[in-house]
Amino acid sequence: MLNTFAGSYLDRRAELRDDPDWAQQARGDGESLFVLSAGLAQLISHAPTPEIAFLHADHPLVTEAPDQALTLLGWFRGARCVLVDIGHASDERLRLELPASARLEELRPLASVLPTDSAGLLAYARALMFWRGRNRYCGVCGRPTAPGRAGHVLNCTDSACATTFFPRIDPAVIVLVTDAAHERALLGRQASWPPGRYSTVAGFVEPGESLEDAVAREVFEETAVKVTTISYQSSQPWPFPSSLMLGFQAIGGAETIRHVDGELEDARWFSRAQIAAGEPMLPPPTSISYRLIEAWFDSGSATPLAQHPDVGRWGTPRG
Repeated sequence: MLNTFAGSYLDRRAELRDDPDWAQQARGDGESLFVLSAGLAQLISHAPTPEIAFLHADHPLVTEAPDQALTLLGWFRGARCVLVDIGHASDERLRLELPASARLEELRPLASVLPTDSAGLLAYARALMFWRGRNRYCGVCGRPTAPGRAGHVLNCTDSACATTFFPRIDPAVIVLVTDAAHERALLGRQASWPPGRYSTVAGFVEPGESLEDAVAREVFEETAVKVTTISYQSSQPWPFPSSLMLGFQAIGGAETIRHVDGELEDARWFSRAQIAAGEPMLPPPTSISYRLIEAWFDSGSATPLAQHPDVGRWGTPRG
């Protein structure tokens, strides 16, 4: 099973980004789909179920958007798909011209209710909007930047500088640590979380560090447990704001749990029986953290984790 936001939902057609007429072609194609974003909020319809509220080329918010506000995402469900930054539009204008059944919303609470491919598309769009919003000026000389390659690069407008900026993601490792017998999982919680919430250990990869080195360092820093047998499992785009979560499993030693760096309020070993009984509250099923826990749990249980009625998950009722 693919992680949320991952999968071949989009044909990116990167070779078309260098076509100088791409925006005119998109505007002239009556089948083109336009995804509207204002900052990190995107246009969603709830009639009758949550879905992207696509607009077409003849909508005023599209026709009046400058080409610099457009980004070619690729081909989605067989149609050309373009991201439109409508941050230039006034609140009153948006109120008058947005479809009655649609509104601008953030992706995170919608991830579990949107169609899988729509969630992936909006994750991609959100990550691009975050990058664009934080690179409006050149980090070398301070001059404004302008989009190129159909919105996929930002170029310094000072010809003497001419620095090019590409979209960036932040690699982060996330690891499900088990004991040598694979009977218990090591989970931790931050002090800011509501009582009962626990998750897998995670952290950003540092410069000069391999993924395996990052796994071992993060687990030790947060719990003082030393890990071995580190194995890659899967990855997940996580545009909150711009991470790529790289999921691992590892075997933990018998060291006493300590909070070396103070990031976690608590960390402990949990058995399958404790997890099945609702202790602790697990991350939402849309997260790679939950998927890592689920894979370990199901490997040693006759009843899959999803079928245990007392399992608690963040943001969902028990049972």
